[in-house]
Amino acid sequence: MRATCPLDCPDACSLRLTFREGRLLRVEGDPRHPITRGFACAKTYRYPERVQERLLYPMRRIGRKGEGRFRRVSWEEALDGIAQRLMEVLDREGGEAVLPYHYAGTMGLIENQHPLAFFRAIGASELLETICATAGSAAWEMTYGPRLAPDPEDIPEARYIVLWGINSLSTNSHLTPFLKEARRRGARIVHIDPYENLTSRFADWHIKIRPGTDAALAYGLAHVLFREGLVDGEYLEKAALGLEAYREEAERWTPERASALTGVPPEAILRLAREMGEAKRVFLRVGYGMTRHPGGGNALRAVILLPALLGAWRYPGCGAMLSTSGAFFLNKRFLGGRHLLEGTHPPEGYFRPNPRVRAINMNQLGTALTALDPPIKALFVFNANPLVVAPNTGKVKAGLEREDLFTVVLEQVMTETALYADYLLPATLFYEHPDLYTSYGHHYLSWNEPLAEPEGEARPNTWVFRELAKRLGLKEPTLFWSAEEVARSLLQTDHPFLQGITLERLKEEGFVKLNLPKPFLPFAQGKVRFSPPPLVIPTEPLPGYPLILITPPAHRFLNTTYGDVRALVEAEGGEPRLLIHPEDALARGIGDGMLVHIRSPWGRITRKAVVTEAPMPGTVVLEGTWWEKWAIDGKGVNHLTSERLTDLGGGSTFHSTPVEVEPLRLA
Repeated sequence: MRATCPLDCPDACSLRLTFREGRLLRVEGDPRHPITRGFACAKTYRYPERVQERLLYPMRRIGRKGEGRFRRVSWEEALDGIAQRLMEVLDREGGEAVLPYHYAGTMGLIENQHPLAFFRAIGASELLETICATAGSAAWEMTYGPRLAPDPEDIPEARYIVLWGINSLSTNSHLTPFLKEARRRGARIVHIDPYENLTSRFADWHIKIRPGTDAALAYGLAHVLFREGLVDGEYLEKAALGLEAYREEAERWTPERASALTGVPPEAILRLAREMGEAKRVFLRVGYGMTRHPGGGNALRAVILLPALLGAWRYPGCGAMLSTSGAFFLNKRFLGGRHLLEGTHPPEGYFRPNPRVRAINMNQLGTALTALDPPIKALFVFNANPLVVAPNTGKVKAGLEREDLFTVVLEQVMTETALYADYLLPATLFYEHPDLYTSYGHHYLSWNEPLAEPEGEARPNTWVFRELAKRLGLKEPTLFWSAEEVARSLLQTDHPFLQGITLERLKEEGFVKLNLPKPFLPFAQGKVRFSPPPLVIPTEPLPGYPLILITPPAHRFLNTTYGDVRALVEAEGGEPRLLIHPEDALARGIGDGMLVHIRSPWGRITRKAVVTEAPMPGTVVLEGTWWEKWAIDGKGVNHLTSERLTDLGGGSTFHSTPVEVEPLRLA
């Protein structure tokens, strides 16, 4: 049986599922899908193990918050109790006292987004979904407009590939066959990243860069391209806006100056610029990693302008890719009740809520739960595990411990956040409910039919909020739409990319490629805004915190989704460990395998040190967002991180945490 993987990954794989007596037995990649090509990632093969201890029945808390003591209740009792408490909050405090916290636990549009119609109908505070992609999205829109990218199936046409700020072998693994084919045809592959990882070892050349200095390297490369006449003047004459001011800024960034800030040797900057300029057919796969710094949005802008300088957009499979999501020109007016807010809707559908509705940045959940006035009194969590993934865990935990905060969690397994629920509701898995899927790594739209009956009493998110809407007497029709009705509404568009793609066709075929022009050259025509991105130069280290911590994904985890699978935990080393360069370790008296304290201005955790040349000196690395139970001190990495936001899009700054590392001194 076929289904689309629901998890937060650009690959949106088509999977083949095997069941035994209604339970998932095996997951494999679908050989029919042109991107999946018959293989799944190391994580997804283990999906059946993830759900062995899933939540099956509604429960009500009977112990203290965080204890995890619950009593099984019926759905009627749970829904009636939730509705009663919610009506009390609405009557006493108003809608803005209610907050939905949600993100990408499922990427299916219906179960991910349509529950928000309920909250918009009651006037709840709006959650700004900023933890991952908004800095990059804002940067792209300011530079190019729609979030379009080359067709991944054309990437073998490229002759020079730069993987910048992305560990694609772990986070976009189905790009790899196209990279290998490009290499077979003569392409060179370069990886730019602060530490050595799987992608670095796959690439032909790894360039280490100091975290937060990507814009300086981009300007250094542009300096050489202009100086040596390697830019595409014909393309720039037609496409470039603000080029002269950009060129003046690039002239200031000699390779020597860029090297002093980035740590990349001047000769490496010269070589990279010349090789890119000579190749012309350049493809940049950029990741969100470089955006998770205070100046991350404009850093991405500086980087993605490089293919435009080279005229690379004129060639198939060339240019830059951050996300393909802008190509899915769906009609999202009614999705999640967007029509209930007076937001603005640019053509690609990037949603901005009505400024008159109270909006809360999800990166600042801790402050929202502990210091907001008027306060949040009811919190609904679905598709997310904020106690572990949100910045400044200490503040988030303090908020969740509030006895006056009524918390409802919809979840599949017993996460750390679930332990703080007043009502804990069992959610269905991706093969137990219908849904529509786009992708941010390719151009296939897909539909999932339910393949098995929900186990126990699990229910879809949308079912839960429909039932609550009934109890509150809400009349908005879209609240009660079925999955098929939501999907048909989304497909009601005249955009040529979606012509001929109907729900009936998706149900029959499973997945359908968008009607892209051939060749697909999204920015061969049109204008590119070169107005010089301001470069936010990293400041000197905070006193007492001389190192910079970055927290990239682990190979076998996806945020916290697989954090309960013991086989994957053991494959990742059994516990979270700190990567530290030998120079930094020697200066602190730290040996390999030693326990160390890592402290930041916001907290302290304990980890085992791995002394390795993988990171740059001055940079330390904690891979993966581990469940807290696997850490030696029972604390997740976000006890260290801050709520500081990026320059564009209000994004997270997880990769710029100032820390100090000290050996654990036993009494």
